[in-house]
Amino acid sequence: MDAEAHPARRRVVATVMTAVVGAVLLAVSLRIEPGSAWFYPSTLALAAVWAVGAWASGPLHLGRVGTERPVAPALLVGGGLAAVFVLGALVVREIPVLADRVSDVLAYADRGPWLPLLLITVINGVAEEMFFRGALFDALDRAPVSITAVAYAAVTLVTGNPMLAFAALILGVVVGQQRRVSGGLLAPAITHVTWSVTMLFVLPALF
Repeated sequence: MDAEAHPARRRVVATVMTAVVGAVLLAVSLRIEPGSAWFYPSTLALAAVWAVGAWASGPLHLGRVGTERPVAPALLVGGGLAAVFVLGALVVREIPVLADRVSDVLAYADRGPWLPLLLITVINGVAEEMFFRGALFDALDRAPVSITAVAYAAVTLVTGNPMLAFAALILGVVVGQQRRVSGGLLAPAITHVTWSVTMLFVLPALF
């Protein structure tokens, strides 16, 4: 009994500590002045926190649907989710109070070279899924899809930007369902990265 309880206890402790540290770093990184050289090391440090915390919590799995790795379906879901957000952005940009909050986030994309931003977007997307749909998902006995989505949105809300938290909630529900169906991280990570990269390059053109 003790042997079985120890890995579970380790996973819970690791996920709680990682969530706290990650929330603080996320808040710091998105309060750095757009264009500042500090933005890149702070966001890479955040990705390291999510990834290290996930590995420290216990084993992680890629997952399958049937006998196949769900690569193509995850790409399609990510593209479809991005399309929904683009349509939503066309409405949001007509509402000044909401458009201003979106523009606050997009300022980082407008004032930095595209290649480092692309790499950071991919690295952070994978690292976030390692933690939220990996470590945290496995630490929960009940309602892991809902709880991980809410936790992801709550951590994002620390940035002080409700639009970013709303996007995180929607994304969290979608990738949480993928995690439940596939039993692993591959599909959520691919969908997350596809969605994030699309937002990175398309939204600045809309705002």
